[in-house]
Amino acid sequence: MSPLPLPPVAAPYRLPFHYGALHQLGLDFLVDPGPAREVLARHHPALLPADFDGRALLSVNFQLYFAQYRSGAGVTQEIEVNIVAFPADAGERLPEVSYGEYAQGHDQTKLLGTGRIHVLCDNPLAIDAGRRLYAEPKYPAWFEATMPSPNGPEAKDWEVVCRSAELGQEGELRRGEQALFSLAADLTSLPGRPANNTPVTGYGTDEEGRALAGPMDVYAPCVWHPLGDAPDDASARARLTVLDRTSDVGRDLELLLSGAPAVGAWTYQSPPVATHNRPYYLGG
Repeated sequence: MSPLPLPPVAAPYRLPFHYGALHQLGLDFLVDPGPAREVLARHHPALLPADFDGRALLSVNFQLYFAQYRSGAGVTQEIEVNIVAFPADAGERLPEVSYGEYAQGHDQTKLLGTGRIHVLCDNPLAIDAGRRLYAEPKYPAWFEATMPSPNGPEAKDWEVVCRSAELGQEGELRRGEQALFSLAADLTSLPGRPANNTPVTGYGTDEEGRALAGPMDVYAPCVWHPLGDAPDDASARARLTVLDRTSDVGRDLELLLSGAPAVGAWTYQSPPVATHNRPYYLGG
């Protein structure tokens, strides 16, 4: 078998793409494998859902990231709706891992990756790059986000509302009013464990039906909160709420979730790289 060529890098982009800062909230749900197979086959025919003790894994994550370019800078927010999956012809190479082991990075083959079902994003440039470089099903949305910050009151709660948007004739983002879904997590007092689960393999399928994989490295551990080991009310503190059941993403989330509670939450927040300190008076 001859080696495969690498996917082209579409102009004007360059790879790898470097993040200047990254903040994430992820929620994981163990769900019925039947709907997961149905939805995954619709988007990525070459993939199969991972099996965690008879359940599939829906993983939804919010990202806020910064990137610096030669001519300036950009801030992007997006949400990925993923089914954790693997190439259908690679099943015999998979390790047998539990959800907790997967979340902590025990699968060193990195065949268990994110089969992207919906990627909603507020940056037109990032939408174009995601589609052309990684074959992501990426389209416009915008977000109202409240999250922990060193520049605000001490807190460990997150809330993100994803709203509809469209691209205008000049490629600009036009905000809509419809709320599609929301993520919320209050991680106050919940135990967390450092987890190094990267590189994360992200799977895409291009317009010609070719499957491709693009790894993403994060250079420090995330914090994983295993909600099943927490107090009885812990899973109620981390939830995904579908607000528009008629939207494409709303229909898929309703089909996949079927009321399943979150089994894990994970966060990553880039540390500050500089501080501007409090001033003081000169003289009396």
